Amino acid sequence: MVKQHITPVAWRCGRFLFDWTQRTSPVVMGILNVTPDSFSDGGQYAGRDAALRHAEQLISEGAEMIDVGGESSRPGSEPLSLQEELDRVMPVLEGLKGASVAISVDTYKAKVMSAAIDLGVDCINDIWAFRQPHAIEAISNSQCGLILMHMQKDPTTMQFDPHYDNVISEVNGFLMERCVALEDEGIDRQRIAIDPGFGFGKTLEHNMTMLAQFHQFCQHDFAVVAGISRKNSLGQITGRDIGHRVTASVSAAQMAVERGAKIVRVHDVAETVDAVKIWSAAQEYL
Repeated sequence: MVKQHITPVAWRCGRFLFDWTQRTSPVVMGILNVTPDSFSDGGQYAGRDAALRHAEQLISEGAEMIDVGGESSRPGSEPLSLQEELDRVMPVLEGLKGASVAISVDTYKAKVMSAAIDLGVDCINDIWAFRQPHAIEAISNSQCGLILMHMQKDPTTMQFDPHYDNVISEVNGFLMERCVALEDEGIDRQRIAIDPGFGFGKTLEHNMTMLAQFHQFCQHDFAVVAGISRKNSLGQITGRDIGHRVTASVSAAQMAVERGAKIVRVHDVAETVDAVKIWSAAQEYL
């Protein structure tokens, strides 16, 4: 039996307000990597035109958000220079300005955040949970949504023997500390969403514990993001390579939704949207 979770009222995300008093379905966020070295689709959408075509496809498949990332955060990845990241993401964000869906940028650099906000981006998705210098300052005077993610160590070292005494309580504790830190700086809590960070400093056991007990992250009146799409842990279980993890990814996303996830960050939008539609329709008959 799936354990109970708290449903947040709403999430303010720039031009959009995702209001769960008016909807049952989660938000499907499509991943748009404009990197040559992403773990899943590195190089496919690195050029502006290819990226914008893929964004159009994701939107046509039902994505309500597009998350644009210019720096790979796969295990072992090295940091990217500020200028390289700006050169990758800004032309794409300019091309998506005024899109019919929410546009997010996946970055931890304050200057990228500021440049994206100036373009009207709707969300900042930060794997460092706004701990880097000037990050909170960059987002404080905007209305963009904020995704705070948990990561143990950093992308270069995070998979070197990750350890927790209790992964649920430690991840939860970190995320709540970061929410308080942002609220103390005057950030409206309705802008904040949290992400436990599947695969970011976690073993297979840690990831499956978090998925099985995902409801534990959904007890705080914050929208919770599930980003497990095509992750290595799914490959460890199924034995399938990255290009053949669609079913596993959709299954994992559905499990997270059943346990309270309000945003699912995925590569395979059409398949996830179909699964979410079935789940959402069934809720009317409970």
